[in-house]
Amino acid sequence: MTNPVVDVHTHLVPKGWPDLAAACGGDGWPWLRIDSERAAMIMVGETEFRPIGPQTWDPAVRRTDMDADGIDLQVVSPTPVFFAYDRPADQAVKVARIFNDLTLETLAGDNRLIPFCQVPLQDPDAACAELDRCLAAGHAGVEIGNHVGDRDLDDAGIVAFLKHCAEVGAPVLVHPWDMPGGPRLDRWMARWLTGMPGETHLSLLAMILGGAFDQLPESLRICFAHGGGSFAFWLGRVENAWQRRGDVVRGRSEHPPSHYVGRFFVDTVVFEQPALRLLVDTLGEDQLILGSDYPYPLGERPVGEVVRKAGFLSDGQQHKLLSANALRYLGRS
Repeated sequence: MTNPVVDVHTHLVPKGWPDLAAACGGDGWPWLRIDSERAAMIMVGETEFRPIGPQTWDPAVRRTDMDADGIDLQVVSPTPVFFAYDRPADQAVKVARIFNDLTLETLAGDNRLIPFCQVPLQDPDAACAELDRCLAAGHAGVEIGNHVGDRDLDDAGIVAFLKHCAEVGAPVLVHPWDMPGGPRLDRWMARWLTGMPGETHLSLLAMILGGAFDQLPESLRICFAHGGGSFAFWLGRVENAWQRRGDVVRGRSEHPPSHYVGRFFVDTVVFEQPALRLLVDTLGEDQLILGSDYPYPLGERPVGEVVRKAGFLSDGQQHKLLSANALRYLGRS
C-alpha cells in the first residue's frame, strides 16, 4: 500500500463482555445493554453512559465508513471508560486482559485495523507486563489516560512505563478521561467541551514542566489526542510565564516549553482550518497526524475533511498529515 491515509484516533467497544464483577471483583463495572441488533447502551452501574451502534463492534461497518472517507488504515483503541485506573491494580489487570483479548478477537487480524491495548497504569510493573503480552499477541501500541487520580504524566511510575514503551518501540496515544464534574460542567457536555482540552493541556505541561521529557528518550513516540487540547493556543502564555516567573513555573524542566514541541505528536481533531493552521504554525507540520475520534458523535466525519480542504497546506504538507507522520509514529516509515 503506497502512501496510505492513516487515522490514528478511533475507538472500539466489543459487543458484549463477561460479567466484570464476577471476573475481576468489585462492583459498579460497565456493562452493555443490548437494545436491538444495531443499538446498545454502555451502562455504568444503573447509569446510562453512552449509546453505541455497530460502528463500535463490527469491522465490516467500520471498513465501509473508512472506504467512504478515503481512509486506508485505522488505529483502533479502547474506550476510556474501561481503563479502571481508580480500582485496585489486580482488578485493572484482569479487565485490561479481557478487553485487550476481545479487541484482537473483534478485529480478527484485519490488516487495515491496527489494535492498541490498554494497561493498568496505576501499577507500572503490571502495565509493562500487560503491554509486553499484548505486543506479542498482535497489538501495535497502547492508549493511556492522561492521569491516574492525582498522578499526572510526570509521576515517576508513569515515566517508568513510558520509558518501557520507548524501549520496546510501542507508540503511545494519550487520551483525556475522568474530567472534573460539578454543576457548572454537567451542562451542555461541558466536561467534553472544556474539560477534555484542559486535561490534555495540563498533562502536556506535566510532561514539560515536570521534567518527564527530560527523563525520557527522544525515541518515545507519543501522541496527544484532540489536537493536544488547548496547549498550542496557550504555548506563548506558558513560555512567558516560564521566562518571567521561573521561580514558580519552571518546575523540573531543563529548557523553555517551546523547546519540547518536537517531542510529541498531536492529532487533527480540531474541526476548523484556523485551528489546524495554528497547530501547523506552533507545533510544526512534522508533528501532526490525522485523527477522527471515530465513531463517536463529537468526532470528525468525513474523516480528514479539515486537512483535505486546508488550502494553506502544500501537497507535501498534506501528505505528511494524512500519511507520512502517522507511519513514522507507528514505526512503519
